[in-house]
Parts: sequence; C-alpha cells; structure tokens
Amino acid sequence: MRLDIGDWILVTATVRFDNVSKKFTLRHERSRSFQEAALAFLRGRDNSREELWALKDVSFAVERGKTVGIIGPNGSGKSTVLKLITRILEPTSGQVVVQGRVSALIELGAGFHPDLTGRENVYLNGSLLGFSRNEMKAKFDRIVEFSELEKFIDVPIKHYSSGMHMRLGFAVAIHVDPDVLLIDEILAVGDQAFQNKCLGKIAELKSQGVTIIFVSHNLEAVRNLCPSAIWLENGVIQERGTTDRVIDSYLNNVTAVTEARLSRERRIGDNENRWGSGEVEITDVRFLDAQGRERRAFKTGERMVVRLRYHAHTEVKQPVFGLAIYGSDGVQVNGPNTKFSDYTVESVEGSGEIDYIVDMLPLLEGTYELSAAVYDQDGLHAYDHQHRMHTFIVQRGAVKERYGMIYIPCQWRHRAL
Repeated sequence: MRLDIGDWILVTATVRFDNVSKKFTLRHERSRSFQEAALAFLRGRDNSREELWALKDVSFAVERGKTVGIIGPNGSGKSTVLKLITRILEPTSGQVVVQGRVSALIELGAGFHPDLTGRENVYLNGSLLGFSRNEMKAKFDRIVEFSELEKFIDVPIKHYSSGMHMRLGFAVAIHVDPDVLLIDEILAVGDQAFQNKCLGKIAELKSQGVTIIFVSHNLEAVRNLCPSAIWLENGVIQERGTTDRVIDSYLNNVTAVTEARLSRERRIGDNENRWGSGEVEITDVRFLDAQGRERRAFKTGERMVVRLRYHAHTEVKQPVFGLAIYGSDGVQVNGPNTKFSDYTVESVEGSGEIDYIVDMLPLLEGTYELSAAVYDQDGLHAYDHQHRMHTFIVQRGAVKERYGMIYIPCQWRHRAL
C-alpha cells in the first residue's frame, strides 16, 4: 500500500487530535427562591448553568521527536489541550491519540500529596507512571540533584514554596524517560537561574528525540525551543506552521486589538492625571508613522512622530513643550523638551501643533506610557500636564536585541591575545 504525506504523518505522529471539542458546564448561583426557579423554568432557561466550549473542532498532529509550541491568550484552550493528552480530561467529541509514556508538568503540585515528603512524592509519582520502587530508587539521586532540594527532600511538600514545587515537579518529569513531555506556563515560577537550567534540559531532551509540547506566554522561549507552533484562541486554531510565522501573526493580531482598545480609551479629559493653569491646553496627542498615518503600534527602528495639538486662550511667551516616556513598570525612559533641544517657540496664541520626531525608534518590545506637557520657560509653572495618559506599544522589528528597554547601536571587535 502506498502512503501519501498525510498518511505518513498519521503513522509517525506521537500525538494526534482529530476534530476534538471539549465542553465545560459552568454552574452559577442557584435560584434563591421557588419563585425564581419557577420563573426560569417558564422562560425556558436555567441561569445556574452555562456552557463553555474550551476547544472547538481542533485537529493537529505532532510527529515523533518534534517540539511544538502552543501560544495564545489566557482562556484560549492551551491547557485544555495538555489535559486531554494526559487523560485528565476526556473530549466531548472527536478523538485524541497518544503513543508512548507521557510526562507532564501542567499544574503546580499536580500529582503531589501535600502531607507526604518530597522523597515520598517522588516515589508516588513514579508508581503512577508505572515504575517500580527499585526503578525510582535508581533515578532518585539524579532527581534530587537536579531539583537542588537536598536539604528539603524529607520535608512535607505542603511547606514548600511555589518555586520548590516547580523544581521537584520538573525534576521528576524529565527523569522518568518520557516519550512525550508536556510543559505548561509553570516555568514562569521560580528564579531565573533555575528557569534557564530547565530550558537547557528541555533542549537536551529535544536533541534526544523526545516529543515536546510547550505551552508558554514567553514568546522568545517558544522561538528558541520550537521549530513549529500553534496559535489557539477561543478554542480554535487560528494558525499553525513555522514558529516565526505563527508568532508574527499572533503579535499582529494583538497589535490590532490593542490599537483598537487604546483608541477607545484615549483619556484626554481625564483630570486625575492632569493638572495646570490652563492658559495653554494640549487638546490632542497623536502617534504618527513615516507616512503620517495615525498608529498606536510601532516596530523598533521605525520612524515615530508624536504630534501635540494645543490651544492657547491668550498669548503665552516662550512656552516649553515636553514629553516623558515610561515603561510598563513605571520606570521613566526619557524626558525631552523643546528647551533641552534648543528649540524656541517664541509665542503661542490660538491653536497650533508641534511634532516630536524620532527617526529611528530605539525602544525595544513592550508597552509604553507617554506624558505630554507645556510649561513656562523656567519649567516651574504648568499650563497643562497630562501624566502618563497616552499609551503606545512597540513590537520587535529588524533589530534582534530583545532584553531591556532600549536598543543602543554598537559594534563588536575581537582580537586574540
């Protein structure tokens, strides 16, 4: 019998979803009286129950030895996929086929008994995966060494921190010779050094031919570990393919949604973060691209123009226009103004506009807040100060640098001594 490519994938797949859907029934507060229950019955609806489809007709296959990332917003169905693979859940419809031993790290402390010690839980997890006590004894020292919990291995794990739970759970998961390894966002728990250690171990298992399905909001980790990816949203596969393509599509969608939200939330009239005497008012703040189009999302290295429109109710001599950009953590990135730039506006009266032009945006990927203000020449009297009232986002562009907030152009030079 001759196999085409589609048949070959089905034969070699370690994990396969065929038109899988999963429905949950959410139960809300029951009717508080007989009258409420009777009214709901007469109206033909039960307000205490609500159906939620976590997955809708999902199909994909992961070939043996491949590493696939699953991305998407919270509530998109990513964790449901992993729980269906481990048989924690059963599909409402469709078929889930899994070949080989599955080791999963999908919930903090899942499979651990809080009253048992770390040592006892290692053996318990091993028995649940079909290992004998002697087999787990042979693995035990390596598990404890990797987890770095030698001092706490005989302490009941109900006294463990979330990071200690993750360390032990991950150490067990990778040392039980899995054919399929499932990893959820749990790697966000714990210190950076141990997270890096875990990512290194995942890369090692990947090279050994273990099939890995990696769910994470850390898109850079997905890029580094996974050649291919799946974007899930609202229980439906939006796109699948090479990781770069899938992540770029996902980020473009996030940008479009964010831009629409930011446009709705423009807070020009918000007085809580606004003060000043009002002789000059900033009436509008816009972000423009190189073509003069209004946008709220830019890429590192692009041209960005911030246009302030104002109205001066009376003549004001030598006003100083200024901005300040803040990261999402509240750290101020910069604070330019016309005075620092030796750009003098002799006077303003009536309406006008002034542009702050950045030919190559040095900000790295993230969400940023902008303050816009106009002061007197000494910078002591605020005519209008709008503090962190305007938001824009920066996506990754051609610049490959990823860490921190600012890209600083540089060169590297090496010589052997």
